[in-house]
Amino acid sequence: MNKLPDRFDTVEAMEDFMTAPPDALIADLAKTPGDIMVLGVGGKMGPTLARMAKRAAPDKKVIGVARFSEKGVREELTRAGVETIPTDLLDRAALEKLPKAANVVFMAGRKFGASGDVPLTWAMNVQMPAMVAEVFKASRIIAFSTGNVYPFVPVGSGGATEDTPPVPPSGDYANSCVGRERMFEYFSAMHGTPGRLFRLNYAIDMRYGVLHDIGRKVRDGETIDVTMGHANVIWQGDANAVALRCLAQATTPTTPINVTGPETFEIAKVAEEFGRLLGKKPKLTGKPAPTGWINNAARMVKEFGPPSVSLAKLIEWNADWVARNMKTINKPTKYEVRDGTY
Repeated sequence: MNKLPDRFDTVEAMEDFMTAPPDALIADLAKTPGDIMVLGVGGKMGPTLARMAKRAAPDKKVIGVARFSEKGVREELTRAGVETIPTDLLDRAALEKLPKAANVVFMAGRKFGASGDVPLTWAMNVQMPAMVAEVFKASRIIAFSTGNVYPFVPVGSGGATEDTPPVPPSGDYANSCVGRERMFEYFSAMHGTPGRLFRLNYAIDMRYGVLHDIGRKVRDGETIDVTMGHANVIWQGDANAVALRCLAQATTPTTPINVTGPETFEIAKVAEEFGRLLGKKPKLTGKPAPTGWINNAARMVKEFGPPSVSLAKLIEWNADWVARNMKTINKPTKYEVRDGTY
């Protein structure tokens, strides 16, 4: 493991560090035959995951598929050696024309705005996965999911485990995410497709994430609602590495794995730490609920080891980033939402 930097001077420096593959990933991909296709590569995590895959396995073809509606993403991936194919993944005919890569990382989905166009949310989160599971039935499929599929659990319980039944409390987003998992489970069992259901809570980048949201609010003197009083997070580089390593740990039929940091933290205490680092007194409102979307990462740690970046270091990095008013992608995680409306 490379020494952790004290700070990131630029976006480029952060992404270079984030996409550096750990030795364990290099070893796992070396024993995983075939090329890698990332479906939905244009999202927040996709570009860095694809770049990490290419750095870890330079002899493999890494293919990124998306609509590429965001300017510059396709060009950035091309410069990194990732092949790109513009495709609407809701178009069955276009989906069937894609090369049949042996390894597929499915990252497409719809969260923000889910309540604004509910039919589109269900199409993207359920119909699309069903089509992908059929078209790529001969591939290994790592399907990105979310800890939001779980019910709220007591904050002192250690978090929902993979054996906790996925029954979310409310909302079209979380319920459609259960539907996504069910599609991959159904077709995996039908066709013997190896895979994993990648239940992520929450990836941390300097430009977005739970810690970025808290840090910005502390810096700007905005009130922080602590009703959703606890959370888990994981460095995006660690999350990407685990996702790619899952290709070597795919199961038949597919099985879930929680991917997050092993620490459950209090939002109020993290806000206070940001206040100390930024020289600002956080403004808090609400009373922490006794339950939350808390995930247990024990299975991940057992299979892949603990995350390489601690919660304390992530807070330090984010505080430094927001203090310098560095780039943000302006996509709040809405971690504080308890009614499932995004």
